Amino acid sequence: MLICVEASGARLDVFLAKTNADLTRSRIQKLISDGNITVNGSTAKANYKLREGDRIELTLPPPKDTELKAEEIPLDIVYEDEHMLVVNKPQGMVVHPAAGNLEGTLVNALMAHCGDNLSGINGEIRPGIIHRIDKDTSGLLLVAKDDRAHLGLSEQIKEHSLTREYMALVHGRIKEDSGTIDAPIGRDPKDRKKMTITEKNSRDAVTHFYVLERFDKYTLVRCRLETGRTHQIRVHMSQNGHPIVGDPVYGRKKEEFKLSGQLLHARKVGYIHPVLGEYMEFEREAPDYFEEVLTKLRRREQ
Repeated sequence: MLICVEASGARLDVFLAKTNADLTRSRIQKLISDGNITVNGSTAKANYKLREGDRIELTLPPPKDTELKAEEIPLDIVYEDEHMLVVNKPQGMVVHPAAGNLEGTLVNALMAHCGDNLSGINGEIRPGIIHRIDKDTSGLLLVAKDDRAHLGLSEQIKEHSLTREYMALVHGRIKEDSGTIDAPIGRDPKDRKKMTITEKNSRDAVTHFYVLERFDKYTLVRCRLETGRTHQIRVHMSQNGHPIVGDPVYGRKKEEFKLSGQLLHARKVGYIHPVLGEYMEFEREAPDYFEEVLTKLRRREQ
């Protein structure tokens, strides 16, 4: 592939993402790091700046055989067509497999439900997954059956045009009726398993919150994601002084309710269907264990 003068100065990964509609930028970056993309016969970094006359060679490796097994696990399917699904994930279910955790995940269940009809853009370990929510967060997730749907939905996430709203119960009474937390999130240098607000090696993160109900020591909020960073709402609310109730990582050590995880629920998702072109929106109320806590708090207020 001979690069024309118009591409001079462009990053290698950005250029390839724009000229290869069937490959995401993250997929291209993985191909570069694995040595499957060369410039003038030599390996290059993703941030290499192209020059006139550069020759790029791209080799797609054959798909790897996955060790994942399809499992007949019940799914709460909110919407499904030939291109995609919307699934209501329960608390406690991991979205996609990882080392040492290859069974009982949402992906295992999707493989049984969809068979071979799952997008493979993210590789064999995460077929069909557009975005994810934490194990102990419940709620709505988008799943792609084909690459066209995957690319279309991923682009909406990238452009921040996808609607993702959460419901959370947090510690303390929030005085403001609404607010915006605009603080970059990156890995915590003291604990690589945690995320934190930091300027170093971070990405922009924006969360809008709206108070739904106030209690003596708690506040029920609706959170709308503008970006979608790992643990974003949990980190933002915690470092804003209002950690989510039941959060074992960013929450308080002593909790009055016996919970298995944070009271955080992905209640609404809205998007333009990547194939049909129609706007679709789905909503699911919080699960029973979440509502039971709210009922207890409301009784106290009486």
